[in-house]
Amino acid sequence: MRWVEETDSTNTRLLDDARAGAPEGSVLVADHQTAGRGRLGRRWEAPPGSALLVSVLVRPTLPVARAHLVTMAAGLAASDAVTELTDQRPSLKWPNDLVYEDMGGTWKVAGLLSESLVEDDRLTALVVGMGLNVDVAPAEGSEAVNTYMGGPAEGPVGRRDLLDRWLRELDGRLDDLDAVLPDYRRRCSTLRRPVRVVLPDGELEGRAADVTDDGHLVVETGTGPVEVAVGDVVHVRPSRGGP
Repeated sequence: MRWVEETDSTNTRLLDDARAGAPEGSVLVADHQTAGRGRLGRRWEAPPGSALLVSVLVRPTLPVARAHLVTMAAGLAASDAVTELTDQRPSLKWPNDLVYEDMGGTWKVAGLLSESLVEDDRLTALVVGMGLNVDVAPAEGSEAVNTYMGGPAEGPVGRRDLLDRWLRELDGRLDDLDAVLPDYRRRCSTLRRPVRVVLPDGELEGRAADVTDDGHLVVETGTGPVEVAVGDVVHVRPSRGGP
């Protein structure tokens, strides 16, 4: 494990290490990232010292099509680690966010990003990166949605304690990947609710019905089920006066 004051991106640096032959279990943590990355090419930004910014290198014996199980395992492990420290369990929002939800809205706690190295159709390495906010309140009207790790009403906890628990939980999850998808389905708050999905070429609305074995979201629409591989999901809430 290395813990540095600053780097461009923990994922980028650990991918470089993976290409150079770094072993499974290598971990890189940073107090600050100057070029942190999220899904779909977005930036992940957090003030120095305010978030757990970490990447871990895994070399799973998995087909490329099942690599998403490692990301799901990391999300479940993060939820369990937060629960151990705060007695509050964030839910999993498809595909790779941790959130708290109440009548005031959805509060994003963490985002995960996995990047693979593939040679000859074989998965040789997978780097799982996570940014988990622990000590910064949400900006007014901002969709960066930083929040205290213990929920909007709670205070922060130590990043090192959180890191230790996350790595321990992740290690256990990686030993039983067959159990990951069923657990993810049970704890995914996107399922069984109305959603709006922003796609690369438009939007669709419906009810989130399932997550497939490939990790895709199945949305039941007025014209039938649609399988979504890539998209941004908005959890639709009823208003006080009706739908």
